[in-house]
Amino acid sequence: MSLKFLSASALSVALVAGAASAETVLKLQTSTQSGAFEYTYVAETWGPKLSAMTGGEVKLEFTPINSIVDRSDTPEAVMGGVLQGDLTAVSYFTGRNPAYAILGDLIAGYDSVDQVQTFCRHGGGRDALQALWDSVLPGALHVVGCAAASKEALVAKVPINSVADLEGVKIRSPSGLAATVFQKAGAAPVSMSLSDVFTSLEKGVIDAADASAYINNSTSGFHQVATYPLYPGIHSMAVRQMTINKGVWDGLTPDQQTAVEVWFYAAYDDVRRQLDLQDRAQVAEDTAGGEITVIDWPQEERDKFRAIAVEAWEETADKSPEARAALEAHYAYMRSIGLLK
Repeated sequence: MSLKFLSASALSVALVAGAASAETVLKLQTSTQSGAFEYTYVAETWGPKLSAMTGGEVKLEFTPINSIVDRSDTPEAVMGGVLQGDLTAVSYFTGRNPAYAILGDLIAGYDSVDQVQTFCRHGGGRDALQALWDSVLPGALHVVGCAAASKEALVAKVPINSVADLEGVKIRSPSGLAATVFQKAGAAPVSMSLSDVFTSLEKGVIDAADASAYINNSTSGFHQVATYPLYPGIHSMAVRQMTINKGVWDGLTPDQQTAVEVWFYAAYDDVRRQLDLQDRAQVAEDTAGGEITVIDWPQEERDKFRAIAVEAWEETADKSPEARAALEAHYAYMRSIGLLK
């Protein structure tokens, strides 16, 4: 074997080793505002942990919603290398295929965020989302995982103690699956920007609002004019996805890939627990104050609302084969834990 061949081989090994140890920066656009709890907590508390987990080989850089591209255009930005990935709400992509609505927020489907986390990680949710992206943008994105951050409470000016009490209630709701569920339950959905909710509640334009987590609704001042919040909520648990450019993902070592996956699920398990603690603390304070009546639906009413929601899920699932496959993934998991028979 010649010295020249040995030198070339040694150089090749050195280059491969250098490539494997080179720093990789994953720039992710998120679906949260820069001042929001979720954004700050993930970026400041959890962002540095991936670098520590990989010995500085993989680092994360976060940007707020719409900071680089429109929130619905992150997949193309990831494909083109403008971003290396995203950490954003799945439902933003509903216009591409109704399956994203079903995987992004199965309205009234689950009783707890933990159930959603388990569906995503162990119940087929991540695989269903990967299959959906592969059908829409073949070979472009790797889905690291999906998770929910919180169960949204419902803001209300009037007592809503049961499904029957939704009859005729004017409720701010995003269009699509959420609005369909509320309409089937007898409410009158109204589409408006979140920035208009406070004034609309105050002036009686709406009676209730699909807004955010209890703590966020409180800090937004909604409970000043709507003193009958529903907590825990009855409807929404928006799902986030973490995707990485497929070429970038394939360029990571197996150990680095494992670290990214572990990081994502650990981060969002912590985020949902932190938000839950904040929600509970605020609910206790409001209840003790006596000016706010926090309403918690009994399980019987939650089950009634879920039964109504199934009709809306089915209508959405009939709109595409991918939507049907997504709903069947939910059904399989929900039956396994007793949410549906």
